[in-house]
Parts: sequence; structure tokens; C-alpha cells
Amino acid sequence: MAKVEKPIPETNTWTEPFWDATREGKLVIQKCVDCDQKIFYPRLICPSCFSQNIEWIEASGKGTVYTYTVVVNNAPSAFLDDMPYVVAVVRLDEGVQMLSNIVECDPASVHCDMPVKVAFKSINDEYTLPVFKPL
Repeated sequence: MAKVEKPIPETNTWTEPFWDATREGKLVIQKCVDCDQKIFYPRLICPSCFSQNIEWIEASGKGTVYTYTVVVNNAPSAFLDDMPYVVAVVRLDEGVQMLSNIVECDPASVHCDMPVKVAFKSINDEYTLPVFKPL
């Protein structure tokens, strides 16, 4: 069977600042200038007040695991060699939630409310993914 390639992120003009920052080892989120709402995933308007007055800010990169699952069976898949792996919703200290992976630990040790910090995993010359590891 031919090896299946892993997908790469689909981007557009309003997500480019996020991907540019991850290549530099920075985690950024958006903030509405009008209502101070923190925003993730990248958007064109604030989901709280509908303002288009949005800026990018650097996030602390720290947060906690809100929920997670350990993937132990996913065949056939481009992620077969990665199993077992953890897919988690991480709640950043800034209040937004981000879907990512928990890395550099035994998947069985992951738990809700576990403190984590961002790390970066380059998948090619163009994309670097934010992942999280235990604090």
C-alpha cells in the first residue's frame, strides 16, 4: 500500500499572520480592539461585537488541557506511525481554546486541567504547527 501523505493546513489571507508567527516560534491570537475579546481561530470580524478592528497579539503559550482523546487505532491513515497520540483542546491562559496535540509525554499521563506550554513542530518549510507539552 502506498504511503498516505499527511495533510497540510489550508490557509487564506487572514490566517497568514498566525502561520508566519508559528514559523518564528511564536504563538499569536487575535484581539478585538473595540471590545477586548480574545479570538481564536483567526477571523475577519470579532464574534462578540462584530467589529472589524482586530489586531494580532502574542499569547503566553501557557494553558491547560480542557479535554482530550488518545488515538490508538486509526488505520489506514497518514498518522499510523504516530500512534498512540493525543488530540486535545487546550485552554490558553488568555481564555481561547485551541485544538492541538500533547507531545513529549506518555499519552496515559495526560489529564484534564494538566498545565501545558506551547512547543513547535515543523512539518515542512512553509508550516510549523503549535503543539503542547507538559509544564
